[in-house]
Amino acid sequence: MKIEKYQVDQHNDSLFSKHNNQFIFLKEQLGEQGINANDIVKQLEAFQVAIPSWALGTGGTRFGRFSGGGEPRNLEEKIEDVGLLHTLNRSSGSISLHIPWDIPSQAESVISLASSLDLTFDAVNSNTFQDQKDQELSYKFGSLSHVDKAVRKQAVDHNIEVIKYGKELGSKALSIWLSDGSCFPGQSNFVKSFQNTLESLQEIYAALPDDWKVFVEYKAYEPNFYSTVIQDWGSSLLFCQKLGAKADVLVDLGHHLPNANIEQIVATLMMEGRLAGFHFNDSKYGDDDLTVGSIRPYMLFLIFVELVEGMKRAGKGSDAFAWMIDASHNVKDPLEDLLQSVEAILLSYAQALLVDRNKLEQARQQNDVVLAQQILQNAFRTDVRPLVRESMRLSGGALDPIGLFRNLQVRSELMNERGRVTVATGL
Repeated sequence: MKIEKYQVDQHNDSLFSKHNNQFIFLKEQLGEQGINANDIVKQLEAFQVAIPSWALGTGGTRFGRFSGGGEPRNLEEKIEDVGLLHTLNRSSGSISLHIPWDIPSQAESVISLASSLDLTFDAVNSNTFQDQKDQELSYKFGSLSHVDKAVRKQAVDHNIEVIKYGKELGSKALSIWLSDGSCFPGQSNFVKSFQNTLESLQEIYAALPDDWKVFVEYKAYEPNFYSTVIQDWGSSLLFCQKLGAKADVLVDLGHHLPNANIEQIVATLMMEGRLAGFHFNDSKYGDDDLTVGSIRPYMLFLIFVELVEGMKRAGKGSDAFAWMIDASHNVKDPLEDLLQSVEAILLSYAQALLVDRNKLEQARQQNDVVLAQQILQNAFRTDVRPLVRESMRLSGGALDPIGLFRNLQVRSELMNERGRVTVATGL
């Protein structure tokens, strides 16, 4: 299925009058505060979030998976689904592949399809956290950290193969997440596990093209519940520092212990120039992989407050970092969930751009805790939806992406094309 431009235009025409009134009203309000709404809209237009290929189907739990209809059956259909998202919001302009779930058999045709939908390829992701069909050696007790050098070599070779696929697609980064660790005390030697992992990562790092990066992700627990080799941002940073300048830390919002101050972690990594980017999601209890901003929107805002400050300090734009959604859609339509997530990210970014940095710094210098809090909360409580909608409209997207998605009965059309019983590769 393809959404035509005239369909987006007709949708926007029906909503424009109401939207324009809201945008003009907010623009005047912000102008009284010395904030140029058009400047914020331009920054929102430039912000792009990568969609992971594994998130286009229904997610699952440890106990079951309830697949929805019309799920993409192959990589080409996944690309087409990302094209639908990008047509609707104009902020989903890239796709991140997980190998071997989504191996491009014909790179040229895949690139051609993506280009026709105005899409590019973001970081490619390796997978050594599960055994694949016909795999010779098992990762049950680890991959890059395994006590058996042959298993480690198999995992290294897989990552180098992923780089090869990424080069063919025009990607510029390899993203690595390891589930390596232990479930019980005494199972692993912490130091040897670290050293084995470092040695393996160094081999992968040596295979990176000169203009590539490697993103090292971390996770406190799961699937191992006693120890994880790369368990927090500090261990990830340590690996990156030992690897070299082409290695940076990837932050997944769900990969932290309860109540971790993620915004402080972000500020520190940006200060050190070692933040690669984000896997956006939300959580109530752990690594729940819920819709971005659905549970803790204020935390997401505070993270963007640090991101905006860090980008200004470094003189970089949003395109200098890797932004990607990493969610599992267990009970929602995956495409609607992704539309909600992208909107939540843009809302938090817009709110963070409203913060008066000069007044905030003055309040800090004067130890005026009340005023500092008030400055942040005033920005957070501002309804910036008109700014986000205007950025989508000016970019050629829909004023109400989910509304248009439903009006066009996209999911029904996809079920008609693909069938009502389809299961996408991935989680």
